[in-house]
Amino acid sequence: MALDRRILEMMPPSPNAGESIDWSQIAGSWGTEFPNDYRGFVDTYGLGTIEEFLVVFVPEPGRLPEGFDMRSESKNVRQVWSEDIRRRGAEGVQGDHLIAWGADAGADILCWDASVPDPNTWPVVVFRRQGIQHWRRYECGMIQFLTSTFLGRLGENPLSGTHLWCNSNPRFLHQRDEELSLARGIDPWTGEPDPYAGMFG
Repeated sequence: MALDRRILEMMPPSPNAGESIDWSQIAGSWGTEFPNDYRGFVDTYGLGTIEEFLVVFVPEPGRLPEGFDMRSESKNVRQVWSEDIRRRGAEGVQGDHLIAWGADAGADILCWDASVPDPNTWPVVVFRRQGIQHWRRYECGMIQFLTSTFLGRLGENPLSGTHLWCNSNPRFLHQRDEELSLARGIDPWTGEPDPYAGMFG
C-alpha cells in the first residue's frame, strides 16, 4: 500500500522497519478492513515508537505485552468513553465503535471512530488524558493527523506531551531496532551507552 511521501520525508523508517501483514486475515479477525493509510504505515514502518513517546499498534496479537495492544486499548478506550459519557459527555464521538491505533507516554489513546463501513472515511479521535476537553474528533485520517501534528497545523497540540507537536523531523524506531540497540548496550534514542544494560537479564 503506497504511503504519502510527506511523512516519509519528515520521518524516515528505521533500518528494520516494516511488517508483512496478511490484511485479508486481519479483516476476517476484526470484522472490518482497515484504512489504506494505516495499512501503508504498517507495511512501511510497522510496530514502533515515534520520539520515544507515541507507540503505533499493529493489529496482530502477541506483539506487545498483554493489556497494551490494539485490542486491549480499544476495549479500554470504549470503557473510558462509556464512563465519560455519563459524567460529562463526549460530543460527536461514537465510543462503542472506537478502535485504538496508538497510545502515548502521556496516557492518551489515539483511535478511529469506526462507526461507518468505509474505513477510509474514519476520523481520528483522541482521548487526551490531561486537560479539560478529554475527547477531540479530527476529520482526517491517521497519516494526515500525524503530519498535521508534526507541522503544528491542528490549531492546538492534540496530545498531553509536546514531543510531536511542531516537530517537523520526528524519529521513528521499530521495536526490532530498539531491541537490537539495547542488546548492544546502547540507548536507542540517545546513541549513548545504556546505563542499565545487562541489569535485567
